Amino acid sequence: MNNQYLPNTPEQRRQMLEAIGAETVEELFRYIPEKLHLNRPLNLPHPLAEASLVAHMEELAGKNNVGAVNFLGGGIYDHFSPIAIDHVLTRSEFYTAYTPYQPEVSQGTLQAIFEYQSMICQLTGADAANASLYDGATAVAEAAILAINATRNRKLLVAGSMHPWYRRVLATYMENLDVEIVEVPCVGGRLDIEAIKFLLGKDVAALMVQSPNFFGIIEDLPALGKLMAPEKGLFVVSADPISLGLLEAPAHMGADVIIGEGQGLGLSQSFGGPLLGFMGVTEKLTRKMPGRVVGQTTDTNGRRGYVLTLQTREQHIRREKATSNICSNQALCALAASVYMSLMGPEGLREVARQSLLKAAFAREQLAAIPGVGLPFAGPFFKEFVVTLPKPANVVIEAMLGKGYHAGIDLGRFFPELRDHLLVAVTEKRSKDEILGCSAALREVLAK
Repeated sequence: MNNQYLPNTPEQRRQMLEAIGAETVEELFRYIPEKLHLNRPLNLPHPLAEASLVAHMEELAGKNNVGAVNFLGGGIYDHFSPIAIDHVLTRSEFYTAYTPYQPEVSQGTLQAIFEYQSMICQLTGADAANASLYDGATAVAEAAILAINATRNRKLLVAGSMHPWYRRVLATYMENLDVEIVEVPCVGGRLDIEAIKFLLGKDVAALMVQSPNFFGIIEDLPALGKLMAPEKGLFVVSADPISLGLLEAPAHMGADVIIGEGQGLGLSQSFGGPLLGFMGVTEKLTRKMPGRVVGQTTDTNGRRGYVLTLQTREQHIRREKATSNICSNQALCALAASVYMSLMGPEGLREVARQSLLKAAFAREQLAAIPGVGLPFAGPFFKEFVVTLPKPANVVIEAMLGKGYHAGIDLGRFFPELRDHLLVAVTEKRSKDEILGCSAALREVLAK
């Protein structure tokens, strides 16, 4: 066997085969049917010297258009990330740490997670928060399982204005759980509250809403909270944590479970990950939460310390008692969020939200002034909005990229009937000149 990627010499391989009683490596795989054998070398390039490999990778990286001005959103946003975050994350005691099972040697990690939980509670108004989840999409699915376990009901009312990928992940989770998912329709990009009144009943486990929703529109959470208050089903809200710098905490408007994607809290877009799901709940649901909860206590000498107080996954308790099989709490990403929120503080987070709101409003006004561009949805929005175009969105996006702008997301990818709709995100990082430049470039593209 001539494998250039294994360091063993032919003599070493012969000795190993002799020790296990085989004559050839191929003999080790004789139980695999012949039709499943590749029977040819892998199509891999020959090895390169380190300097050549670095040059090759730099050439590939150079093909990425990293200089384009970014107006992409749809769940992952280009927010400012203080350099101090990377400095803390790359410290070895955090960067290499695993689950903090032994509190006597994990106080730093445990305290960071405890602080993260505390800040998520302050942000969402929740009574308790867990030590984070994989991402915003799986947080939706985990909240659904929580609602099913808490209410013993099997029907989920899910907003049609929720991120399509969130809904797809939810459907995958529920596929073998005998759960009915009912999509609540939208009117003008916003949830139809009258439809919810018709769908509610004793068999509903949860009403699941995203606000700001996939189109950037803020849902009427106070009205939805009042509607769900007398119901047995839970009110689940997926929220943008940056928006909570300005908007009222969902728990104060009747939400039982608050979830969301925490990427905007100090994590880069990084071509789509890693991400960070957060979850906060009312006190009565604390033991129904998936994953882990870090708590504060005192030792025998009265000194403050931190421990894993609640561990409700199957690795820690009997499988039938587990609330979830989630394994990673994304501790490093949660640490990034902790550092971000600590550095920004309430006023800083409020300013990030304020600038995102105002700059998005300015950008929307500029784009709407271009001939042929329309605004299909009315109502309050945050950071993100939809425009209609006189040409297919994917064609416009390609042309705008050639002018140095990631103009937005083609909604036709998710809704075929919206192939001429563009979802545009504007964060605090976008300058007035960048917004005006994008508007001018779009005017040129549409004039051709």
